[in-house]
Amino acid sequence: MFSTPLISPDNTWALMAITCGWAAFSIYAEQTWAWASKMSGAIVALLGALILTNVGIIPPNCVFFDDIVWGYVVPMAIPLLLLSCDIRKIGKEAGKILIIFLIGAVGTALGAVLGYNLLASKVDNLAGVAAMMTGSYIGGTVNFAAMAGAFEVPGEASSAAVVADNLLMTLYFFVLIAIPSIKFFRTKFTHPHLDEVEAQGVSEEAKTQAAAFWGKKPISLCDIAINFAISVIVVWVSTEIAALISAAFPSGNGIVTDLIGGLFGNKYLILTTISMIIATAFAKPLEKLGGSQEIGTYLIYLFFFVIGAPASIKAIFLNAPLLLVFCAIMVIVNMLFCFVFGKLFKFDLEDCILASNACIGGPTTAAAMAISKGWIKLVGPIMLVGTLGYVIGTYFGTFIGNFLGA
Repeated sequence: MFSTPLISPDNTWALMAITCGWAAFSIYAEQTWAWASKMSGAIVALLGALILTNVGIIPPNCVFFDDIVWGYVVPMAIPLLLLSCDIRKIGKEAGKILIIFLIGAVGTALGAVLGYNLLASKVDNLAGVAAMMTGSYIGGTVNFAAMAGAFEVPGEASSAAVVADNLLMTLYFFVLIAIPSIKFFRTKFTHPHLDEVEAQGVSEEAKTQAAAFWGKKPISLCDIAINFAISVIVVWVSTEIAALISAAFPSGNGIVTDLIGGLFGNKYLILTTISMIIATAFAKPLEKLGGSQEIGTYLIYLFFFVIGAPASIKAIFLNAPLLLVFCAIMVIVNMLFCFVFGKLFKFDLEDCILASNACIGGPTTAAAMAISKGWIKLVGPIMLVGTLGYVIGTYFGTFIGNFLGA
């Protein structure tokens, strides 16, 4: 990747044009060409960002990616996509995914121990990195930062771990998105949500499965206005509530305080909860509201592009090749736990995929994957289960760090 990208990080309009343009191309490709439909539009979006970053066209980080898409676009997308998630209908699915998620969390921790025993003699500060990555691969960035501070991991080690994580996450998403198309997994697992999407068939007008699923539907100006109003209001209220709870229960004042502050002070958990309460309380009128799934899914495609941007292939091979191996060991063990135990417990393929994704990538990436595959009924459950990882990730990470002597 070039040190100075062709488009500077502060050229927001250019970066917005590329992001929106490639997202549009990804959606068009998925609904028009068989190869893109098999790959999925999400992979097309990720690959576009990965290539553009590594050939020096766009920067890996910028205000538009980090502040606007992550800070505004993603939170707005979630309420829109949860407006069809009636709590009364998803309890069963949430329970199943929670079990696999917790099993996957144990797999993540054991993967950290395995990777440490294999690579500790070759990588400095690996015990601290193991604690950080355990927290991150069960929770998210907030857990990564918490572990870095708790175990005083040097800045260069933290930076190298971030670089390794960025590339691995991109490769990992490719694998997870491809799994439903692999014959081995389709024959070994039940997959009712995948079957439901495929049962819609492909007509002459709809050239691919995606085109059939996202066929044209009526939507009015009033629908658009109501969708955006609900989304923005829910995000605003959730942010305010989360800030109040976090201030009332600051971290570092005991396990109970940490648990309350970490769980109920998380904006995404509150956002998900409020959205699903609205979806349940106003289920009938919301059924008549057009466009919420389409608008929310479009916003998620912008997110897919952005998460592919920070993966610098050159930086990995120059600075952190063994850390990439270490992170890969953790991810592979997590996936083995999710899929092996999922098979033993006779869980659906979709449950195993999303539970592993929620562990490694967090609730937003897991929800985005569910959306990209058309598994809309699983968006609410995986958001709830994945958000739990933000709470337990720090505890798992702390245990692993202490166990390995960080």
